[in-house]
Amino acid sequence: MEGLFINRIKDFILSNNLLAPGAKVVAGVSGGADSTALLLILLRLGYHVHAVHCNFHLRGSESNRDQQFVTDLCNKLGVELEICQYNTQQYASDHGISIEMAARELRYTDFERIMHKCCASAVCIAHHRDDSVETVLLNLIRGTGIKGLTGIKPRNGHIIRPLLCVSREDIENWLNEIGQAYVTDSTNLETDYTRNKIRNQLLPLMRSINPDADNAVNDTARHLQQTYAIYSKAIEKAINRIVTISDSITTISIPELNKEADAGAVLFEILTPMGFNSTQIEDVVTSLNSQPGTRFFSATHQLIKERDSLTVSPIASSTFKPMTLDLKPDTTSALPDGCILNIATAHAGTPISKLQSTATFDADLIKGPVTIRPWQEGDWFIPFGMKGRKLVSDYLTDCKVSAFDRQKQLVATCGNDIIWVMGRRSDNRYRVTDKTTTQLILSLS
Repeated sequence: MEGLFINRIKDFILSNNLLAPGAKVVAGVSGGADSTALLLILLRLGYHVHAVHCNFHLRGSESNRDQQFVTDLCNKLGVELEICQYNTQQYASDHGISIEMAARELRYTDFERIMHKCCASAVCIAHHRDDSVETVLLNLIRGTGIKGLTGIKPRNGHIIRPLLCVSREDIENWLNEIGQAYVTDSTNLETDYTRNKIRNQLLPLMRSINPDADNAVNDTARHLQQTYAIYSKAIEKAINRIVTISDSITTISIPELNKEADAGAVLFEILTPMGFNSTQIEDVVTSLNSQPGTRFFSATHQLIKERDSLTVSPIASSTFKPMTLDLKPDTTSALPDGCILNIATAHAGTPISKLQSTATFDADLIKGPVTIRPWQEGDWFIPFGMKGRKLVSDYLTDCKVSAFDRQKQLVATCGNDIIWVMGRRSDNRYRVTDKTTTQLILSLS
């Protein structure tokens, strides 16, 4: 089997023009079966390999075990190894992204850096056929255009994937045959993540219906790659006919759009990169013959229906820096949106305003300075009149706050607590009670 297995990968590299003979490459090596096999195969095929191991420090002792395994393996093989250490959780928190996205950004940034430093021709990643099948199914479940159903490509810029022609089972059988050990990530056996549910639950069910289900999905993805090549050229021509871009504003001609065979398909390709989802795009299509002025928002862009066009522009990102208030009575502070924050105090028993633009607190409970800042994912408070905590994101959703206004939403904090989702609702913990002696009043004007 060993010769057939190696030759299948060699032929795949050649047929897809992935690497020149004897090329120098960077290879990501985690220590798992896939990347361990990739390292060994590249060496056996005569490539010069610079290995990179990324320690994301997410799995405690397992992360250190993996690093030690890769270190010992590379020492044994005489392969140069570079180890990258990350505080992945901190990076994810700082950038407001998921752990999975943080790990991806970190490793691919370093792969690119190391490739240029080593004067390598490519970065080799150990994705195999099963990864591509899982990606197709994942995108199908989430909802996607044609591109999302084309699977993982053998090449994406400098990133190449020589193992896409073999399965996970093929790889593990080959490693067992040559007596090569590897480590197993315990999280791959869990079902907490959607991809692992596909791997451990959905695919086994599909194989019970069709033992060749993996190849069937992979073949379909390959056919869709060919279809997408034709489709994308047609879409590109359509976009050139109907779209003009000036000063970051995209203008789509409605009369020209209506001449296309499928306006929705063209809009999908234009608008999904700007964060609009399928439902929104269907609503945009429905609005083409409606009155001007209809607006749609994604997390990053706004679309306005004009008389004969659709205009799409970026939502200006907030450059607001946290500001600490001087809580002296009868003072004001200017906010970046042009509002004025007024600060006042009042004696206990003073009638409390019910306006959303005004928040009244027990002044004695405000220990320390009050800071004004944009809200962040993960922020929570206890809305006035309630006992349980609520995420600010969920509260804004319940209030049907648009994506545009969500980006501008500010909160007032005291220490680690949010005391006011400004202009909307204060926190119940800081409310005025019968024990209050002095009221602190913050109001927007």
